[in-house]
Amino acid sequence: MLQVLLVDDEPLAHHHLRNLLDWEKHGFKLCGEAYTAGMALEMIERAPPHIAVIDVDMPGMNGVELNRTIRDRYPSVRTLMLSSYDDYDYVRECLNSGAADYLLKHRLDDAALISLLNKAAKELRQESGADELPSARRSLDSAALRDLAADLARGTPESAKELEALADRHGLYPGAISYVAAVVQIIPFLLLTESYSDVQTNRMVQQAVDILQQSLGDIRDRTAAYVEDGRFIVVFAFQERSEHAVASEADRQMSKLRHSLELFLNLKCICAIGHACGSLSQLGASYASAERRLDRTGQGLPEERASLSIEEQKLLLLAVERQDHEAIGRLIAAIFASLRSYPFHSHAVQTIVGELLRVSDKAFKEGLASARIGPGELPSRTDLGRIAEIGQLERWMQDYYSALLNLLKRQRAGGSYSRHVSQAIRFVRERYQESVTLEMAAKHIGLNPSYLSRIFKEETHSTFSEYLNRVRIDAGRKLLESGQYSIKQISDQVGFGTYNYFFKVFKETTGMTPQAYINSLGRQ
Repeated sequence: MLQVLLVDDEPLAHHHLRNLLDWEKHGFKLCGEAYTAGMALEMIERAPPHIAVIDVDMPGMNGVELNRTIRDRYPSVRTLMLSSYDDYDYVRECLNSGAADYLLKHRLDDAALISLLNKAAKELRQESGADELPSARRSLDSAALRDLAADLARGTPESAKELEALADRHGLYPGAISYVAAVVQIIPFLLLTESYSDVQTNRMVQQAVDILQQSLGDIRDRTAAYVEDGRFIVVFAFQERSEHAVASEADRQMSKLRHSLELFLNLKCICAIGHACGSLSQLGASYASAERRLDRTGQGLPEERASLSIEEQKLLLLAVERQDHEAIGRLIAAIFASLRSYPFHSHAVQTIVGELLRVSDKAFKEGLASARIGPGELPSRTDLGRIAEIGQLERWMQDYYSALLNLLKRQRAGGSYSRHVSQAIRFVRERYQESVTLEMAAKHIGLNPSYLSRIFKEETHSTFSEYLNRVRIDAGRKLLESGQYSIKQISDQVGFGTYNYFFKVFKETTGMTPQAYINSLGRQ
């Protein structure tokens, strides 16, 4: 299997090349991806590939200069040059500096790339006089190494022993006498990916792993792996015992990682470093200490606050149903007040914000499923990725729910009805808790009651009284589901003059009594 290194300053170009063909099916294996010439030279120094695919136009040392350096220092490495420029001078300079071939990016497809790779492979075999070229180092399944590192971070039993065994078999972390685990957390990951598909999220995670590993160098010396929810483990191995020297170098490397993620993927992250340990078997404890430092546990945080309570979710849905801006504002403010002591990146904050969005989705589905939502009518969820503190998050959520209520109000009042019937519906929705009559609605709109009665029946297929009672019963059902009020209190709140009348209309509308409805929800 011939080892291939990709060198390009654009992450999207890496993604395109990586997925352009089934590399291993054709006898090639991607051994690394570099984003600068300097990074490429570091990787080649550690483990020379058989072939390097290099972009000509890169900042700093460009591809032509890199190709010349590789020819001088590592003459056994074949280079293939890629460029966006159809320029003879570029072609001549690349070929004169030892490139095996040159291909324009806009003409690049799987067949063209395979052809160039096979040509380079043939030349390499002819030079070595062998049908197969030995790998520079014993083959290592990088995915297996990353899986074990991630399992170790998750606290999976036996993962430390398996990691030690893998390290022994493949000569990982050579000469190491001390180890350190660190944690990298993308912020705010759950909010950033809230609107992503699984494919988009997985792609972003893979790109982050690639960038981290490229910044660290050879996976055999330092390893980056994805754990969960935007969190990564980084395994460092050092050939010295000095805790100060180890901590200083680990800190320097983590600073590099933060810079790389922001530079190449525009991702913000926070990091923490665990304590040094003397063996891989102790690495899990080192990672746990890094997580504690990152999450600030043990400093009086209320650990039980992990999600919205069922009561909070019910009250929110009820407030949305009743179009109660003030109640929603109070609920959201109270929820965020309970999160003030948590770090912004914490799982609790991101989980609860996600649940608030799911509650809004449920309200949206029930009230706006057929509505046409124009651009800008709801705050964009992609804005969540740019928020950096809890106060901003609370303001965004307040604005989101306020916009949702305005859309619900418009939808309920409008629909496909005429202007006068829409006005009557809006009047009912806003004042059903009062002693509403057809005459009151007609006076409010400025119509004759008989005329309003006729057009209302024609368009809604219900009399004004039937529609009013349906709105009241629907509101009553929501209150029953909340479990917050007695049946008598609910009959008053939804505008029925007496409990008996509420009981009668409820049974006619739903086919069961209010108490039977409560029992059907599982509450006795």
